[in-house]
Amino acid sequence: MSIYDVLTVYHGGTEEIRFPRVDRGRLNLDFGPGFYITDIYAQAKDWAVKIADARESTPMLNVYHLRQREVLSNYRCLIFDAYNKDWLEFVTKSRLGERPWQNYDYIEGGVADDRVVNTIRLYMGGYISDEDALNRLKFFKPTNQICLLNQELTNRYLTFVESKIITEHE
Repeated sequence: MSIYDVLTVYHGGTEEIRFPRVDRGRLNLDFGPGFYITDIYAQAKDWAVKIADARESTPMLNVYHLRQREVLSNYRCLIFDAYNKDWLEFVTKSRLGERPWQNYDYIEGGVADDRVVNTIRLYMGGYISDEDALNRLKFFKPTNQICLLNQELTNRYLTFVESKIITEHE
């Protein structure tokens, strides 16, 4: 992961979000109930389309600037650089409701998306070992998600740039 002074990040959904709230997410997500963003445009776009299809709505991409260097210097941050044992245990605990994210303001790492979720479920259910799960996960290039769990951090270091409707041709 590279550290940037200002990082352009995206949130895919179905509405414009000028003032993100960290208290609106579900508890059992990968990194907790915060506000999720990514620095990967295509990932955010795909997520927006997926959500819009499910809601029979219009996909929208929100664009922000994150003053990342300041966040990493001033807050409790956790960064997973790969799908590794620490990531696997953290995501599993989160999904089981154990709240490992409680002591962090910012968490970044791979997404337990459609490509890897079956492996996570098998591991959570005790059907495969952590070694087997990691052997399966090594074939997937991690996507990236950033979960902002602290409202002060979000208000101070995440700046709304624009929102735009995703079209078929984008």
